[in-house]
Amino acid sequence: MLPAIKESFYSLPLALGSQSSVPVTNCQVCGSDHLDTVLFLGYMPPVNQMHSIGSVPHEQPSYPASLLHCRHCDLVQIGLVVDPQILFPPSYPYTSGTTKILHDNFDDLAQEAISFLNLTPEDLVVDIGSNDGTLLSKFQKRGLKVLGIEPTDVGKIAQENGIETIISYFSEESAEQAVKSHGHAKVVTAANVFAHIENIHDIIKDIKKVIGEKGVFISESHYLISLLETVQYDTIYHEHLRYYSLNSLKNLLSQHGLEIIKAKKIPTHGGSIRVYAALKGQYPLHHSVQEILDQEPQGDSLSQALIEFKKRILDSKLQLLTILNDLKNQGKTICAISAPSRASTLVSYVGLDDGIIDFVAEIKGSLKIGKYMPGTLIPIVNQEDVLFGDKQPDYALILSWHIASELKEKLKEKGFKGLFIVPLPTPHIIG
Repeated sequence: MLPAIKESFYSLPLALGSQSSVPVTNCQVCGSDHLDTVLFLGYMPPVNQMHSIGSVPHEQPSYPASLLHCRHCDLVQIGLVVDPQILFPPSYPYTSGTTKILHDNFDDLAQEAISFLNLTPEDLVVDIGSNDGTLLSKFQKRGLKVLGIEPTDVGKIAQENGIETIISYFSEESAEQAVKSHGHAKVVTAANVFAHIENIHDIIKDIKKVIGEKGVFISESHYLISLLETVQYDTIYHEHLRYYSLNSLKNLLSQHGLEIIKAKKIPTHGGSIRVYAALKGQYPLHHSVQEILDQEPQGDSLSQALIEFKKRILDSKLQLLTILNDLKNQGKTICAISAPSRASTLVSYVGLDDGIIDFVAEIKGSLKIGKYMPGTLIPIVNQEDVLFGDKQPDYALILSWHIASELKEKLKEKGFKGLFIVPLPTPHIIG
């Protein structure tokens, strides 16, 4: 039996006045105060708060990054909730349409959902945190009606591409606006955002308003078990408030009369989980749900896995520093490839700076080009200008290590002749 929700936690003014952060003292899902500290990664800047190359270094915010485990409902969560207006400003630079693996995943999601739920052109799909509209475009091209809800200026890219988008945070107001203008949605999706939003109980109530009695909520989130197995400490940052196992998701959704009807492990972001949920009793339960639950560590077993995770993080950090130190002592030049959000955690925790990494190379068109990596003076530059000419770096540290094979092949085809360093799970060099 889960403990009762403590109203005092959910009424905290997380974004009022000058208060920019609130320590987590009660579980975000069940309200328990029985939280174990798993690890502390230090003080980190917001992972997408970047300053222009050449700007004079000045005071910047940084926040403690700790990981907590709730013994009552098994939710693993960040130890500090930072004001979302700091983490997700209008100038937020992430765009989902620049990564092939996300295109492929969203294509798979659209096809799978249409088949599993028997969707028709009359059905509406609403995407929370719809970004540049990449996910919705996969449903739209298959003839379904779509609507995005996105708080940052990236939503304007979707609008320009013909994806109707409400520029707003997902809230009671935007949920009511969506229903009033389009009716109830057959599907509401939240891909890599369901773990990012504070006041999660209010969010689920608003999702239920949009799907009505017959709709289905589909979430994709980093999967805790994959995170532990592959030492993904780099995905621990303040945008990610919660790290879901299927068991902790089940505990959360059940508090709102929702049940998980289908689940699937997917490869995005180094290992995620796709979960279909609906009002209890509306749909038959797919066998995948119990199969995944049976495989997950829970309770004391999960606590032990988290202890082992902490040990492996330190080993990984020291091994990477050893590789980089050896190469620098040999006079080798080292750059980094790509600047995903998770790279900021790795750079900060390991202690990389512009004395170790000459630059970070991003694909043409990235909104991060011309900026510094958060908390450093490592410049982010167009890969076309620095990777394929006569003065190539000797080594490239692949910060998007979870798609290392894809990146390595693309860069080799374009003419990069150096070797690659893969930092996780075990740091190593590939040629």
